[in-house]
Amino acid sequence: MPCNSEFSLTLALREGQDSAGDVATAIREILRAPFNLDGNRVVVTASIGMAIYPVDATDLDTLIKYSDVAMYRAKQAGRDTFRFFTPQMNVEILARAELEAALRVAVDDDQFVLHYQPKAQIDSGRIAGFEALIRWQRPGYGLVPPQQFISVLEDTGLIIRVGRAVIAAACKQIGLWLRSDIGPVRVSVNVSGRQFIEGDLEGDTLAAIEDNCIAGELLELELTESSLMANTERTMASLTNLRRCGVQISIDDFGTGYSSLAYLRRFPIDTLKIDIAFIRDLTRNADASAIVLAIICMAHSLKIAVVAEGVETLAQLHSLQQHQCDYIQGYYFSPPLPLAQVESMLREDRRLPMVAAVESLS
Repeated sequence: MPCNSEFSLTLALREGQDSAGDVATAIREILRAPFNLDGNRVVVTASIGMAIYPVDATDLDTLIKYSDVAMYRAKQAGRDTFRFFTPQMNVEILARAELEAALRVAVDDDQFVLHYQPKAQIDSGRIAGFEALIRWQRPGYGLVPPQQFISVLEDTGLIIRVGRAVIAAACKQIGLWLRSDIGPVRVSVNVSGRQFIEGDLEGDTLAAIEDNCIAGELLELELTESSLMANTERTMASLTNLRRCGVQISIDDFGTGYSSLAYLRRFPIDTLKIDIAFIRDLTRNADASAIVLAIICMAHSLKIAVVAEGVETLAQLHSLQQHQCDYIQGYYFSPPLPLAQVESMLREDRRLPMVAAVESLS
């Protein structure tokens, strides 16, 4: 089952935008009705884009193209909403076409680089590993952050090639560190839904591990809840084979996906990463704090480790220590860094300034 499915609907409505808006609202309400998928309660949302004949265009191909542009605007607005095409969106068509063409060149010319953000153990403050984060070294533009191009990679399917290259690059770097004075370092890699469902994640991962002569335990794959549930039988087989080779499995953005938690017992999961939204509100919202504590307690009861993403303040760190979270990641310790700074950090054995920080709050 694909992560994103697109459908076209042609309607003859005399009332124009108002009537079309009513239809879009009705479609969204129907799709929101929860249903059961392999024992899990699932809710589907829709991002809808609309173009009107003859106001926006007089031929079908152009109407479809314009409604597609409006749909992406709906996605950018937070999803589960609808937008009508406007003439100003024509600019977006040209910009997106240019971006897509540039990304195809970037994939062919290997213009992507990895930065690394450390994860720190809360009890010792020591570095426990790094998350590899992609950047685009675009000629004439400098270093482009992923939020400006990842969605286009997903939509075009280029994410499968890029994801494969990222896994290979991460394994290569692990191998280089392993055979240097730095030694073993665990690196985690984000896996997109499309890469997991449509690509050969298992084959690509095992090949990269073998090619670089590293232990599987040094690589961690971060997947979302939604991609895990897309095809549970295939997911179970693939994750089981990867875990058999030592590869660590992490659930990213935990708490924002499926309401059923049965899959935590079913799949071979090593780590949960609490979504940044809960960490952001951790010290100013009692409900967020309670949710974080509940996630940590539940995970520990299942012998699953917990990483708190997006930790930016001393108060958040202190609260997570009280909740007995295992690891933190975020700007409080370090932003994502280029390779040279990462290696300096490792050689210096840099640690989270945790003990002194907690004592100062006592």
